[in-house]
Amino acid sequence: MASTVMVKVQRIKLGSQGLEVSKQGLGCMGMSSDYGPPKPEPDMIALIHHAIASGITFLDTSDVYGPHTNELLIGKALTGGLREKVQIATKFGISGRLGEKMKISGDPKYVRAACEASLKRLNIDCIDLYYAHRIDTGVPIEITIGELKKLVEEGKIKYVGLSEASASTIRRAHAIHPLTAVQIEWSLWSRDLEEEIIPTCRELGIGIVTYSPLGRGFFSAGPKLIENLSEGDYRKTFPRFHPENLESNKLVFERVSEMATKKGCTPSQLALAWVHHQGDDVCPIPGTTKIENLNQNIQALSVKLTPEEMAELESFASANVVKGDRHVFMESTWINSETPPLSSWKPELASRSSAHFQFLRCHFVPSTASYDAMIMAGGREAAMRNVVPLSPQGPKITTEHTQLITVASDLNQHDNLLDISALFQRFDPNSSQKVFIPQHQDNECPEFSGI
Repeated sequence: MASTVMVKVQRIKLGSQGLEVSKQGLGCMGMSSDYGPPKPEPDMIALIHHAIASGITFLDTSDVYGPHTNELLIGKALTGGLREKVQIATKFGISGRLGEKMKISGDPKYVRAACEASLKRLNIDCIDLYYAHRIDTGVPIEITIGELKKLVEEGKIKYVGLSEASASTIRRAHAIHPLTAVQIEWSLWSRDLEEEIIPTCRELGIGIVTYSPLGRGFFSAGPKLIENLSEGDYRKTFPRFHPENLESNKLVFERVSEMATKKGCTPSQLALAWVHHQGDDVCPIPGTTKIENLNQNIQALSVKLTPEEMAELESFASANVVKGDRHVFMESTWINSETPPLSSWKPELASRSSAHFQFLRCHFVPSTASYDAMIMAGGREAAMRNVVPLSPQGPKITTEHTQLITVASDLNQHDNLLDISALFQRFDPNSSQKVFIPQHQDNECPEFSGI
């Protein structure tokens, strides 16, 4: 195994705009969501503190993790003067899921509202690196980046990034405001970005942040990972972990494991070392919820690989060997991230259609005293298109919302129903029934109160 003596974590320049981060970051998603139930908050705060003390200062989160609770966790962990010691990267753009697809938004109003909400949850004045988590293919990338540029000028964010963007989208975005980093999946068995995206980033001086460098944990445990996944772990849905693909993919792990034994390290350290050896412009952000795993990941920085060993590792996980797509939402990755030309954007038409769209995408909620604080405030923070107070329905709407929703267009009924269902899962049926008409704000439609 690799030495147990703690490795000094070096600092690197990420991109060419001035951001300096630790050579390895910490992906925080699994602490709050997606990889099983949320982990105990005190344990995760202790893990974050240990990471910072060990030299891992680049923390990666997103507003969709939880949703929202991961940013809140980071904010709590960075009290007591720790904010100045870290670089926080968060993301916007995934506003939810609609069936088998992600709901993605790059609309300027959404971008601004999402940024403001993330600042509040993180309890900070400025986000170090702000990514578009996924690309909205209905909005010219120039429009989305233009709003991010304004947020930089206002001091709300320092640096701009994209996640899962194609080479052409990266070029268009970079022409509006210099990108500091592109975040994308890159590991031994996910290398579809190497032909165009990596060369483009290097040509433009853009840093590369690699998520899932351990193959979503596969290079830590191999096939046993799948056996031990908890209920609610969405990795169960990933094509590469399906039984028909796992038989072939476990051979990849076995070969990596054999080489790791010869090198005196773990398979995960070997796989992570391979990513580190891609260059000083690359920063992997492996996630973990255990201090011992974090320490092992840091040790990967001490694993040295020759060009011959790099080539041998790559042969283990060549494209014809690995089976199954790398992501369950492949249509939302860089392969489908082209946006309309800027010339197609008509602000005056967009304004009118946006107002109509906001009415159609209203989120119907009851305006009772006990729910107003939770739902109205939550809706504003989530940058929902609109929150429409309804009184005096109260909790009855939980069984009647399918009738109330008929005021919306057929086109958007399914969208609304999904959002309503998610909202009402949080309701306490024993709360007060007192009717309350809240003071309306810009993201509410007072003319529809009391339907």
